[in-house]
Amino acid sequence: MAPTKVKSEDTPEDTIKLLENKITELLEESVILGSKGQHKLALDKAKAAAKKERILCTQRDQASFGDQINLDLTYYVLFNLANQYQANQLYPEALNAYLMIVKNKMFNHGGRLRVNMGNVYFAQKKYLQAVKMYQMALDLISEQQHKHITSKILKNIGSALLSMGRYQDAIASFEQAMVEVPCHTSVYNLILTYFAVGDSEKMKKAFERLVKIPCGLDNDEKYALATDADAQQKLLLDAIKDDSLAKWEKEKRGTVERYILSAGKVIAPVIAPSFAVGYDWCIEKVKLSPYAHLACELEISKALTFLKNNDVPHATETLKIFEKKDSNMASTASNNLAFLCYHESDLTQAEKYADKSIKEDRYNPHALVNKGCCLFNKGDYRGAASHFEEALRMDATLTEAMHNLGIAYKQENRFPESLEVFLKLHSILPSSPNVFFMIADLYDRMDDLPNAMEWFLQLLSLTPTDPDVLTRLADIFERDHDMSQAFQYRYEAYKYYPSDISNISWLGAYYMESQFVEKAIVFFERATQIQPGEVRWRLMVASCHRRIGNYQLALQMYKCIHEQFPENTECLKFLVHMCTDLGLKEGSEYATRLKRAERAKELRQQRE
Repeated sequence: MAPTKVKSEDTPEDTIKLLENKITELLEESVILGSKGQHKLALDKAKAAAKKERILCTQRDQASFGDQINLDLTYYVLFNLANQYQANQLYPEALNAYLMIVKNKMFNHGGRLRVNMGNVYFAQKKYLQAVKMYQMALDLISEQQHKHITSKILKNIGSALLSMGRYQDAIASFEQAMVEVPCHTSVYNLILTYFAVGDSEKMKKAFERLVKIPCGLDNDEKYALATDADAQQKLLLDAIKDDSLAKWEKEKRGTVERYILSAGKVIAPVIAPSFAVGYDWCIEKVKLSPYAHLACELEISKALTFLKNNDVPHATETLKIFEKKDSNMASTASNNLAFLCYHESDLTQAEKYADKSIKEDRYNPHALVNKGCCLFNKGDYRGAASHFEEALRMDATLTEAMHNLGIAYKQENRFPESLEVFLKLHSILPSSPNVFFMIADLYDRMDDLPNAMEWFLQLLSLTPTDPDVLTRLADIFERDHDMSQAFQYRYEAYKYYPSDISNISWLGAYYMESQFVEKAIVFFERATQIQPGEVRWRLMVASCHRRIGNYQLALQMYKCIHEQFPENTECLKFLVHMCTDLGLKEGSEYATRLKRAERAKELRQQRE
């Protein structure tokens, strides 16, 4: 029988090595979690790694291995911890962690992290401290060896100065960054700064520089499948078409294009006597650049600017140019024309352009929404709902389609489906009063009074002075037999909108039923002022005086009402009744007039 082997204890070197491996593992997990947006978990891992790194340093000292410290690992731990603090917006902790690296003379290039410290100060809107940090980092970097880094730091300094309103200093910083390494971000910020100081000539020069800077990416032709491609090449192409690099290229290209389009929209109204001339200048420069395909989008922006200025004819004329362009541009132009015609109440033309837009681009969700709106106005709610549903299949977050679909369902009395749509819309637009109202109204229509109350009360917190919301709440409480709450909300609605005859009438009737007749008089007199031709309110005022025993005044009021409305039989009945009770001879005369008025009323009814 073989003797049992006794496992020897780990040596200090082995323990230290295992601990280093564990720290590295924690750091990798922290970085991966941070890249996935799970910042809290990433911070927990970073803290755990920092704790173990301190234990590692202690064990090294105890084992007399202090001279074998792993500086790279220590730097890695502190740097990652600072990054995770920053990602979690724990800015004081992040600054302390960066400071530990910066002040440690053993880290040769730790001073460069003052850029990160500047970014933290920038996020806190402490722009002066941010500039100071950027400048200190810049002083440590050789401009000849690190042009790209120098350019980026200068760009950050310019952004901080721009945020402080120090435009001339910002211009100097951005211009210096452009000398080092021209980039779209720096030129775009430079254009905005020139715009802030009103220098139109420099805006034009900067725009020309912006459109001349190459994107630095290959075109999308590399993803096109060759006609003679085999199965393996097809698989490879499918694999790289949507990989992370392809997504990064798409995002970068989109950012550059946004800069150019945004810059054109900003400067066009101020670089020429009119925005149309300014747009024409920008479009011409873009056409001569590597970004010529953006000229059409600027043309559409020009048309929309015409529309914002209520110049519908020129907007329509500009958009009609695109009817013979490529399908995407034609679809966008037709879609905008449909929108224009719809708001001009020309539904026939609106539907025509919406159909054309859909034909050019079947997957244009906005065109489907426009078509749905045209059908809705024709009363075809089912067809409208179908188009809104299809638009949402193309873009599940298109709030216009979602809102219109909810209304189309509501028109068809499909309240549960409509409620489901608006609840989903509420998750996207959690502070929209219109969405709150729709949800509350749907619960009310479904006779779910508790939920209707809850949503109307939430809406009231957003619009506390809206008399319509207050009135709806009062109505719901009244149906729930809570008259005190109903009165409270009716009275609040009356205070914010004292001309609403329905609330005035309700409050007057409420006071009458509650035997506070004197208070009811105030509301019925207000109703008389609002509707002087409505005899009902005058009769109610007179009736109130009669109820409180003020017979002479009531009689006088009835007489005045009879003079203004001689054929009103109800007034004559009160006059006959009061004259009889008071023993007045006029009673017989009013009785005769009452019979005559009733006979005339019967004859009118027969003729009708």
